[in-house]
Amino acid sequence: MEKQSDNSNTGGQPERFIPTELDGARLDKTVKQHFQLPWGKARTWIDTGKVFIDGNCVSDQAFSVTAGTRIELRMSQPKTRPEPRLDPQLVVHFDAEVIVVNKPSGVMTVPHPESDEEETLDRLALEYLRAKDPKAVSNRASLGVVHRIDKDTSGLVVFARTYAALKALSEQFRAHSIERRYLALVHGRPKAQSIVTRIARDAGDGLRGSVPEGSVNKMGEELGRHAVTHVEVLEKLEGSSLVACRIETGRTHQIRIHLSEIGHPIIGEKVYVRGFAGELIPAGRTMLHAERLGFIHPGSGEPVSWTEAPSKDFQKLLRALKRA
Repeated sequence: MEKQSDNSNTGGQPERFIPTELDGARLDKTVKQHFQLPWGKARTWIDTGKVFIDGNCVSDQAFSVTAGTRIELRMSQPKTRPEPRLDPQLVVHFDAEVIVVNKPSGVMTVPHPESDEEETLDRLALEYLRAKDPKAVSNRASLGVVHRIDKDTSGLVVFARTYAALKALSEQFRAHSIERRYLALVHGRPKAQSIVTRIARDAGDGLRGSVPEGSVNKMGEELGRHAVTHVEVLEKLEGSSLVACRIETGRTHQIRIHLSEIGHPIIGEKVYVRGFAGELIPAGRTMLHAERLGFIHPGSGEPVSWTEAPSKDFQKLLRALKRA
């Protein structure tokens, strides 16, 4: 026998049966009509897990309903969130002001206008925070970006969770007081040195690179921006070296450019090779890792720092070069 529509509330919770005229209708349309709601509220209730069909939570707005089944609203039902896609082991630290993540290679730090990649590190980190720290008032619409590392590069990145943290960290980056140390596997055997140049978007060959001091464009404006990289040789290997780079400035591709310009491009480098005459050692990516990150915490005012070992592919190549 067909069930009749029941528009009464039981125990303060509205419980109704879906009438024949809505047989096969979308769930959002059914919720809108049954409970006389605007479209937006009907869809929000579905998205937040408040709509139950025959006792089962249904969060698909396009779900096709069947006449005679019971539709129920459970207003106290908490919203269920999917498990975050970011590997929890990559989250080095988070608190009310910041989150520090050990970025894997192959992931963009932030979206790029010329890329349609959606799983960028900032979005994955925000998704993680909303799942693991759902009541935080600092779950902004987006994380504050104060620096970034290349897609191929692995290592430590910090994002701000509040405007105050974003401002404080940005000031430290502008003052070059942030501690940043990178590890790189490079071709050949460089000497320990400090590289100080001006890096321009086009060094004359269509690529970013250093330009002579005092170079100007057609408007008489000085070309390039001041860039400083301190290079330390950690280990000499077969036809290559393990080096540490401490940067005072954070120009785009700075380490890659500077190491290439002194004749020792990073292993795996595909852009900044600039006439390197030796045999290139093959690698699946640019072997550059942001090993250490330190700054004054925007909340406590105390110095904080983290160190993360290179990823497995970096260490595997390092071991192979040692054996050779």
